[in-house]
Parts: sequence; structure tokens; C-alpha cells
Amino acid sequence: MLRRPRRLRANKAIRNLVRETKLNVEDLIYPLFIVEGEGIKSEISSLPDVYHFSLDMLEDEIKEIKDLGIEHVILFGIPHDHEKDECGSEAYNDNGIIQRAIRKIKEIDSEMNVITDVCMCEYTSHGHCGILNEKGYVKNDVTLEYLTKIAVSHAKAGADMVAPSDMMDGRIAALREGLDEAGFEDIGIMAYSVKYASTFYGPFREAANSAPSFGDRKTYQMDPANSNEALIEAELDVLEGADILMVKPALSYLDVIRRVKDNFDLPLAAYNVSGEYAMLKSAVNNGILAEGAIYESVMSIKRAGADIIITYFAKDLAKMIRDNK
Repeated sequence: MLRRPRRLRANKAIRNLVRETKLNVEDLIYPLFIVEGEGIKSEISSLPDVYHFSLDMLEDEIKEIKDLGIEHVILFGIPHDHEKDECGSEAYNDNGIIQRAIRKIKEIDSEMNVITDVCMCEYTSHGHCGILNEKGYVKNDVTLEYLTKIAVSHAKAGADMVAPSDMMDGRIAALREGLDEAGFEDIGIMAYSVKYASTFYGPFREAANSAPSFGDRKTYQMDPANSNEALIEAELDVLEGADILMVKPALSYLDVIRRVKDNFDLPLAAYNVSGEYAMLKSAVNNGILAEGAIYESVMSIKRAGADIIITYFAKDLAKMIRDNK
């Protein structure tokens, strides 16, 4: 008997009925870049349709996000250059840019789920993700103390979840202990478990003013050639108390997403990073690809195994999902 798979492709209703992977607006987390100043809504040149916002310009953006059905944001703060120092002290200032942004967003919409990036690179004068020794090497265990202070400060300000992106060894255990001791047992940790030393971060570093002033981050972020190492990193985060695992970047690491998903039961996030966004956005804006390529590319991340997707395309995707494209 001839099997005819085309029967299940005969019309839109049937295709919808048997679709194996469905992208939902509830899956999406939208990144926001918050800057000091007033009256600022400034497009980031390397990330078309993505903006720097000052606190006073957040209300319309948060309302638009909510109206589109997006329930989650992840915040990245950009302090003034003169506020940066070698230990990133502005990152754990209880009246710092992120802390004020958390409070502002909760004032605008108390139900918006606010996740904060916990790292030091935007706040250090050298642009690295921790405390340096005299040779310029990031000191792991000392850095954990600072990351814990940052996470606790975010929780005090009202963050719903913290997301450490530094790739220091032992950071999940340190943050979990610090949050619990400060009375924040209910604050979740979304771990950047598998974060590669990728060239796809270029536009983000412009957006966050966080490029290292010397060297690179290969001594703490992962080698893009390694896949088995991803399972080691993910397992450590599970054992240390992470609530959600993450793979970053996404599109060039779909195989890694699948391996992590197949080996661990925790929810899995993937970060559709700035370089991935910029390339695809440029292709669409220049008529090289149709807009549907955005949906298709992010769908591939979901199909690979991600439960949660951090993406600058979140608003575009929410509109596509709403319009059933």
C-alpha cells in the first residue's frame, strides 16, 4: 500500500492539527537595554528596531509588550562611563540603573515577569566579567562574592528571576546560597549554563557598551568546538540548584540545545543572540529573505528542544503568532 503523507498537508486546518512544534508567545523573553538619562529612546545602530531606553521612556514600551501578550523581559543596564570601576560596584548599587528599572517596570505593570542579567562586564572599567588579578586573569572565587551581591541587590529591587551570564565555576551554588540567606528563597535562577565564546555577540557589545578593553573571554566562556563540555556545565548547574538551563547562542548551536534537552529535565532556554538577529533582520530589510524567515528560524530553536527563547524578535513574533502567519 502506498503511504500518502500529503493527506496531512492538504489544507491549513489539517496542517495546524498535526503540527509537531508550536511556537507560543508565552515562550518568548524580550531583552531591554536600559540607560541613564532622560527622554532617551535611541535605536541601536547594529540592532535595527531595538532601542536604548531611559527610565522615563519605559512605560509605552512595557504597555506595548504586554498588549502583544509578551509576559517576560530580561534587563541589561548601561551605566555612565564615569561610574565604571574595576569591581563593577554600580552593578550592586541598590539605586543603580537596573535596580531602578526593575522598580519602574513593576510600577508600570506589576505582573510583568522581570528577569535580570547578572554579570559585571557592563559595569567594569576593563569590560571583563569579574575581578582581575595582576595578569588580567579573572579570579573565579572572588568574583562569585560580587556576583552574589549583584543578584541579591536585584532581588531586593523586585526582580522575579536572576540570570547569571558570567560563566564562573560555582556561581549557581554561590547565588543560591546568597539569595536564600537574604530571604529570597523564591527567586529563581536561570543559568547561562552553556555559553560559548562566540563571535555572534558583536552587536550586543555595542548595545551594552561591554566589549573587553583587552584580550577576550575565552578563559571563561566555552570553546565553540565543544559539545560534551556543554553537558558537564549543564549538569553542574543542575546540581548547584539552577531552575532553568540555557544555551547561548542558539542558531549555530541547535545540536547542543538538543543534547542538553535530551539529558536534563529542567526547562531549557536558548538565547537567539544579537548577531543572529542582525543578520536575519538585514536580510529581511533588504528584501533578500521574506519576513517568514524570522518565524522559521526561531521555530527551529523550539524544534531543537528549547522551551524558552530569549529573542530580539519577540515583538515581531508575537505579531506573527497573533496574525496566524
